[in-house]
Amino acid sequence: MSLRYQISLRILFISILILMLGGTIAIWQARNAVSNEVDSSIKLALQLIKISIGTTQSNETDWIYRLSTLEQTRHLQIQLKKPTGSVIDITPSMQTTERQDTPPNWFVNLVVSDYPKAEYQIATFDNHLLTLIIQANPLDEITEVWHETIAFFSSILALVLLTVISVHLAFNKTLQAINTIVENLKGIERGEYDKNLPDFSTQEYDNIAKAINHMTAVLKNTQQQNQALTQHSLEIQEEERQHLSQELHDEFGQSLTAIKVMAVTAAHENSDTKQVTTSIIEICDHLMTVLRSMMKQLHPLILTELGLKATLEDLVQHWQTRAPSTQFNLHLDDAINNMDKTIVIQVFRVIQESLTNIIRHANASQVDIKLQIQAETNVLELFINDNGQGCNLNNISAGFGLQGMTERVKLLGGQFNLQSQPNNGMKIQATIPLNEK
Repeated sequence: MSLRYQISLRILFISILILMLGGTIAIWQARNAVSNEVDSSIKLALQLIKISIGTTQSNETDWIYRLSTLEQTRHLQIQLKKPTGSVIDITPSMQTTERQDTPPNWFVNLVVSDYPKAEYQIATFDNHLLTLIIQANPLDEITEVWHETIAFFSSILALVLLTVISVHLAFNKTLQAINTIVENLKGIERGEYDKNLPDFSTQEYDNIAKAINHMTAVLKNTQQQNQALTQHSLEIQEEERQHLSQELHDEFGQSLTAIKVMAVTAAHENSDTKQVTTSIIEICDHLMTVLRSMMKQLHPLILTELGLKATLEDLVQHWQTRAPSTQFNLHLDDAINNMDKTIVIQVFRVIQESLTNIIRHANASQVDIKLQIQAETNVLELFINDNGQGCNLNNISAGFGLQGMTERVKLLGGQFNLQSQPNNGMKIQATIPLNEK
C-alpha cells in the first residue's frame, strides 16, 4: 500500500469523524436553541396576555380579536376553548402557511422535542370562562436552525476539502523529492557517481540529499582509488612477469646454452673433462642461487615450511643486513604460526611493504614490530612504529603502498590505522579478526 493511499485513508476517516462529531454537536445545539426559543416565546406571550387581562375585561369577540393581534408572535399556536368545549384557532395562518425552505423531515424529527403547553383561564365581563391554550409551533425556528446547520456543515466541508488539497499538494512535493532521491540511489547502484541531488526547500530532505551527495563523493573517490590500485597492481604484475622472463632468458637461457656447449665439448676425446665438469658445476650453482632468489620474490618457501614467525625473523634479518644503522625490535607471539594461511600471507605482505617503505623513505634509526593475538577477543594485533622523519598523511593519501596495505587488511575484515607527523615517525596499527579453526 502506497504512502499516499495510506494518508488518504486516514484523512478520509478523520474527516468522517469530524463530520459525525460536528453533526452531533450541531443537532444538539439546534435542539436546545429551538427548545429555549419556543419556551421564551410561550412565556412572553403568556405575560402579555396576563397584562392585557389585568388592565381590561372584554367579551369573547373582543378576546378573539385581541389574541389575533398576537399573530406575529413566532413559534406559537394560540387557541381559545369555549365552555362548550369547542376550540377556536386564533393563529390559523401560521399552521397553513407553507414555506419553500422547509427543512427535511429527518432533521425536524431529530431537532423537535416535547414542548410545554400553557393553559390560562380568562373570565369575560359576562362571567363566561374561556381557556387560553398556547402551544409550540417551532417550524420557523427549526428552519432557521436548518440554515445555520447547512452553513456550519458547508464551512466544515470547505475546511476539510482545503485540508485535503493542501495535504495532497504537500505530498506531491514530498513524493517528487522522494522519487528524485530514489532515482539518484538507483544511479548510484549502477555506478553513476557524477550525478548529485539538488538542494531541497524542505530541511529534512535537504539533509538527506547532502548526506547522499557526500556518500556519492566518497564512493567516487574510493572507486577512483580502487581503479588506480588495480591498474598499479596490473602494472606490477606485468613488470614481474617481464622481469621473470628477462631473468629466465638472461640467466637460465645463457647458462643452459653454456652447459650444452660444455657437454658437447666434453664429448670430444681430447677435451679437458675435469675443467668442463667444474665449469658445469659452477654454472649449476649459479642457477640454483638465481632460482632461490626468484622463488623468494614470488613466494617465500620458508613461510610455508617454517611458518610466519620464522619468515618474519628472516625478513628482519635480511633488512638488518642491508641497513645496519637501523635497529629492528621484533616481538612475536608463538600462536601466530597457527593462523589461517590466508591471513598469514596477507600479514606478511603488509609487514614486508611497511619495512620496505621505512628503509626507503623514513631514515629511521629504530623500528619496532609487534604481532600478538588477543585471546579474549580472538583478534590479531599488528603494531609497526619507527622514529623516522614521518610525513604529512594528506600528501601520501594516493600512495599505492599504503593503499595496498589498507586493502589487504580490509579484505580480512580488519581495520587499518596510520598515524604520522613530520619529524615524529610513523605508527601503523592493524586489527584482524581470527576465524575459529
